[in-house]
Amino acid sequence: MDNATIAGNFSLLAKLMDIHGENSFKARTYSSAAFNIEKLPAQLSDMTHEMIFSIRGIGESAGQKILEMLGTGKLSVLEEFISQTPPGVIEMLNIKGIGPKKIHTIWKEMGIESIGELLYACNENRLTLYKGFGEKTQQNIKDSIEFYNQHLGQFLFAEAEAIFPQIRSYLGKTFSPVAVQVTGAYRRQSPVIEEMEFVIPEEKNIIKQKFITPQPPELLEENEDSLLYQLKNGLKLRIYSGKGVMEEKLFRTTGSKEFLEAFFKEFPSAKFNSHSKEDENIFSSVNLPFIPPALRESAKIIEKAKTNSLPDLIQPEDIKGLIHSHSNWSDGVNTIEEMANELIKRGFEYMVISDHSRSAFYANGLNEERIREQHRYIDELNSKLNPFRIFKSIECDILNDGSLDYSNDVLSTFDLVISSIHSNLKMTEEKAMARLMRAIENPYTTILGHMTGRLLLSRNGYPVDHKTIIDACAKNYVVIELNAHPVRLDMDWRYIDYALEKAALISINPDAHALDGFDDVRYGVLAAQKGGLFKEQNLSSFSLKQFEEWLAGIKEIKGI
Repeated sequence: MDNATIAGNFSLLAKLMDIHGENSFKARTYSSAAFNIEKLPAQLSDMTHEMIFSIRGIGESAGQKILEMLGTGKLSVLEEFISQTPPGVIEMLNIKGIGPKKIHTIWKEMGIESIGELLYACNENRLTLYKGFGEKTQQNIKDSIEFYNQHLGQFLFAEAEAIFPQIRSYLGKTFSPVAVQVTGAYRRQSPVIEEMEFVIPEEKNIIKQKFITPQPPELLEENEDSLLYQLKNGLKLRIYSGKGVMEEKLFRTTGSKEFLEAFFKEFPSAKFNSHSKEDENIFSSVNLPFIPPALRESAKIIEKAKTNSLPDLIQPEDIKGLIHSHSNWSDGVNTIEEMANELIKRGFEYMVISDHSRSAFYANGLNEERIREQHRYIDELNSKLNPFRIFKSIECDILNDGSLDYSNDVLSTFDLVISSIHSNLKMTEEKAMARLMRAIENPYTTILGHMTGRLLLSRNGYPVDHKTIIDACAKNYVVIELNAHPVRLDMDWRYIDYALEKAALISINPDAHALDGFDDVRYGVLAAQKGGLFKEQNLSSFSLKQFEEWLAGIKEIKGI
């Protein structure tokens, strides 16, 4: 074990001690030992015990630990701290701008255990509620996390989409803008992208030559018909040679493995048009309607196409109202009036304001007096902004036992209630299901918010039996949210078709905390398309009149 490794162990130990709130003097002792060891002209492994203990800054405790590392190759106290610390908390040490003491606050006070959760909290403007975290600090942390995430190799669809125009433009200039076709997971609108894939109608060697530039991207892999590069931002770029039948190459690289195997098993004689740069003709050659790329994930969609029962997929312009947004009454940035005026400008008919409930103290949740004040304010705005309407709602915490955060008397004052889990997320499936089922059965639950609590690339959702939850929502007339925030996209699109079978309503909601958060609805629509959602089965596609009638009908059915 060399000096650099020993110094690194001491440095990490000092940081973990600070993160855990241990004695700061002890932490400084190990930090100082690390600093002094890095400056040594000779290796500790070549020194006698007496020489080690005579080094400046190395006391009895640090000296004994050096001997342990030299003798065993490990540091037991460090391993103990590591075992007691969530991996995501340790990973935060890689983020520029947050030291161990801030991480202590983030973990112990905010309850955040991963970088993804921390980024989400920044986007929700939550860090500013804590001492030592001003707006500037919060923005710096957000910027540092985004920079760090770009080098991990996986990107949210929204992140890949932000980069896409630049890549597409470069390839178009290098080859031909008409000939270059996007394919793969990005074309299928997958929520997470590992590779950005394109088909180019050139020989592979010609493509390779075009990438020989003064600062070429790193070539990671070369196959018979493709090249895999890594861009400086960490995104992998796969280029398929489309020399030959372009339509065939585009088709074969767009669909998932399951879809393609099922398609060619069913239609082994499918024909490709050698003159086409798109892939519509293959479907007409086997008397099938065109299957949009977003739906080319499973074999089931082929059966639907055979019976001409493909859904007329929901589109962004089908959204008529913004359901589930937060104002500056809780952890949002804007006033309710500012939000309403922005939506009026965008042509929406209504907004459902759903600030946090009282248990969400970290998000300035509303107590009963503030609820009454907000409702009076909304009444004033509705008189002023008519015919646009603001509905009174709350994102009500589902408590640990499955009960809701307010009494039924308080819940009855809202037009509708979104029930969500925000705390104690580490649960067994049995515990999670018990909480969710009780909340769903509460007659005042109108919408079940972000079903699993997942944060893509950051936090797995708590385990649930999706079909049982969907069955319960259908039975109790509870709408299932598709949270459109690109980090959530929860419920998962894979269960939308089952929800449709059970006639359960979905609602694509932005969970916006600022005006630009309204744009996230589009990502919810893209995810919903993958599940085959059509506008008639999406609550936020209802017109104002339809929404009002639906609310009145649900309350009558539930007897509330």
